[in-house]
Amino acid sequence: MNTQIRSRVITASVGVPLLILIIGWGRAGHFSLLVFLATAIALWEYFFIVFRDRPKERTLGIALGALLSLGIVIPGAPEPGLSLGIVILLIFSTYLFPGGELEKRYQHLSWTLLGVLYIGYLVPHLALLYQSRDGRAWVFFLFLVIMTGDTAGYFAGNAIGKNKLYPEISPGKTVEGAIASLAASVLAGILGGIFLLPAIPWVEILPLSLVLSILGQVGDLFESWIKRVFSVKDSGSLLPGHGGLLDRMDSLIFPVVFTTYYLRLLHP
Repeated sequence: MNTQIRSRVITASVGVPLLILIIGWGRAGHFSLLVFLATAIALWEYFFIVFRDRPKERTLGIALGALLSLGIVIPGAPEPGLSLGIVILLIFSTYLFPGGELEKRYQHLSWTLLGVLYIGYLVPHLALLYQSRDGRAWVFFLFLVIMTGDTAGYFAGNAIGKNKLYPEISPGKTVEGAIASLAASVLAGILGGIFLLPAIPWVEILPLSLVLSILGQVGDLFESWIKRVFSVKDSGSLLPGHGGLLDRMDSLIFPVVFTTYYLRLLHP
């Protein structure tokens, strides 16, 4: 077992039981606090990447993203659209009036808006999913599908991967790893659905697991795109063997948002 795999296993052996404990036996407030802290860390990682030498813009992005997140994760908070609208107005206004080159301010506005939306708005949907009907079970199901797929894709890609999936963005990802991830996610979804979501038939669980796996891989590539643009390998070093927290969360973000509104539409 090489050093990176050993580090990944050790990190997972500590983090996964803690996550299970909080999701399964914690209260909504505990999980909301966990989501808020994770969002704040991911915001720090993102804005350190894009504004490494600009502390004012970095602080502004983190603060506004955290403010938006806080307005979403609190149980019983108004619909996310209210916090989102206020924060977007603050971002636009903040970048409109200070001096400096117009084109560069516009570019920095775009980077800030992307980070606040991508992390400060999307990640807190984990708390919204948890607060929905049967939310604990759905959060467990989502983590099972995505994390199983991630693990299978990583090991299959290293073992048998030959054909690059999207080398321009992520040179390490392979077609073989992506297929293994899809297969593992669907299998985990069907088996997990039997125990976690017994009221949902397998004919619904199967395509849902497939869609979640695809979205997870797209989300992974999206974060890789950001890192590629700014020439960094990892978003941070918080999790040994995994990189930063955003590196670990990237494949969860898109599936979380999809599942949250999937439930609101089909299983209110």
